[in-house]
Amino acid sequence: MKRKATQKKTSRQETTRARARPARKRAPVAPKRKVAAKRTSSSKGGPAVAVTPDLRRRALRVIDGLKEAYPDARCELDFTNALELLVATILAAQCTDARVNLVTPALFRKYRTPQDYVNTPDDVLRDEIRSTGFFNNKTKSIKAACRTLVERFGGRMPSTMEALLQLPGVGRKSANVILVNVYGVPGVVVDTHMLRLSNRMGFSTSRDADEVERDMMATFPGSEWIALSHRIAWHGRRCCTARKPNCDECPIADDCPKLID
Repeated sequence: MKRKATQKKTSRQETTRARARPARKRAPVAPKRKVAAKRTSSSKGGPAVAVTPDLRRRALRVIDGLKEAYPDARCELDFTNALELLVATILAAQCTDARVNLVTPALFRKYRTPQDYVNTPDDVLRDEIRSTGFFNNKTKSIKAACRTLVERFGGRMPSTMEALLQLPGVGRKSANVILVNVYGVPGVVVDTHMLRLSNRMGFSTSRDADEVERDMMATFPGSEWIALSHRIAWHGRRCCTARKPNCDECPIADDCPKLID
């Protein structure tokens, strides 16, 4: 009996000490930081701006203003076929269209097919296009694209975006230039002028060419994409220039928020 009483007493003492002992504090756990998903040109595939009815109405007014100001707008590179435009587009990188048009007549008389470009020595082609700048890289791009045309497309120029993008040195901009101007396929050409003016006019907030292309296509009617590509380029060269836009004489000033950097 004494043993049982002693065991009960000991058990009560241990319970009392356990209750009196302060609970061990756990180290605070830092909340997990939410990382915002980075927007990429392939995410969802939708426009980067909210396309509202007001934005679309303003876009139509911009179309009317540009149409009145530049009724004869067209591609300012000289060409007679898709191969010539491919070469001219490569030469136009970091070079004016006017300068390219001085070089291409002799070039196009000499080189009639992709195989002609492949066969010519690199140093000869470099000298012929030297005045367009970056002639080493442009020589490599022209010959690589033409070699792919010969090996993969039987020497013929493809007429789809998917096929054109298989040519070395050809991105969506160059592919759209060819599709729009040679094959009449509706599209938006995002060159340096489209990239700059789309932001200034508030039709895009992106500096990514793919996103700007989607923004403009979502905002403007498809029937206007080809003409819009030409007129934006003309407007960018003649009025809304990079360094000093002439807002006082701009034909669409009333419909432009003038978001100038």
